[in-house]
Amino acid sequence: MTKKFDLIIKSEDDRNRVDIVIKKHNPLISRNKIKNLILKSKLKINSKINTDPAKKILINDKISLEISETKLSLIKPYNYKLDVIFEDEDIIVINKPAGIIMHPGAGNYDNTLVNALIFYNKNLLSDIGGKTRPGIVHRIDKNTSGLVVIAKNNQTHEHLSNQFSKHSITRIYQLLIWGKVRPAKGKIETFIKRSSRNRQMMEANNIKGKKAITNYKTIEIFENKNTPTLSLLECKLETGRTHQIRVHMNYLGHSIVGDDKYKKKFKKIKDIDKSLENSLNNLKRQFLHAKTLGFIHPKKNKEMLFNSILPYELENIIKMLKNTNKLHVEKK
Repeated sequence: MTKKFDLIIKSEDDRNRVDIVIKKHNPLISRNKIKNLILKSKLKINSKINTDPAKKILINDKISLEISETKLSLIKPYNYKLDVIFEDEDIIVINKPAGIIMHPGAGNYDNTLVNALIFYNKNLLSDIGGKTRPGIVHRIDKNTSGLVVIAKNNQTHEHLSNQFSKHSITRIYQLLIWGKVRPAKGKIETFIKRSSRNRQMMEANNIKGKKAITNYKTIEIFENKNTPTLSLLECKLETGRTHQIRVHMNYLGHSIVGDDKYKKKFKKIKDIDKSLENSLNNLKRQFLHAKTLGFIHPKKNKEMLFNSILPYELENIIKMLKNTNKLHVEKK
């Protein structure tokens, strides 16, 4: 299904870029979507096809853009119970469990968060992200849990996207790593690019890639003769690159417990508490949780801040570590 956007250029838009002018007069469509439509020959200027988004237009030019609408019916609904933290007419905040991916992609087209959102209410989602990513403003990894915000309409989507682009979103994660970081708190600042050895992984780089900044602090260290050295950390992101926290921990010489991509080899610990050992070995996800999410509401223009607790399987490991530490102290 398509709809047309027609416009006759007035003096205030004379000699401006056509993509900027379309965006100005149709704010509900993203600049990126406008560009893609133009590149796909969906724009006519004075009845002639134009494929240059930077084309300068003149007074009295007639422009016509065919805007394709997302066919949400192509995405199969998935009957999956969503943990909705907050919802209004513009946004929905969800506490995503580990094990479900954000949107359809290679290998999984049906059992994703987007499919679950379509089942929840297919009419609540923006379509800026395209037909496989309706409503998706940002992502967290399949085996990471925590808070994500979903856009219900295009104006909200664009407003939130701008906040992410400006790095003004508050994002705080909790994680458990092998070993302990020194110094106990600090800032990691590198570039991150796709790994040259494995295209499914990312790597830190001092020259190439996208700038990535992670602020971290140690919350608690678990260390005694019956426990492998583990540290509970909190990371606050200034940027949001793919696998950023996992890559930055690896860059410091550590890895997140349960991470199957960025893992380090550690020597086997003797006499470890069996229940703790089983919980660590049987963890089917990385110990990484998007705990806090904050942003400015796109319509109400007020700060929204949401928090979530650790899922049971992660909280249980922390409890066992605390108990092991306590018992070790009492035996001294």
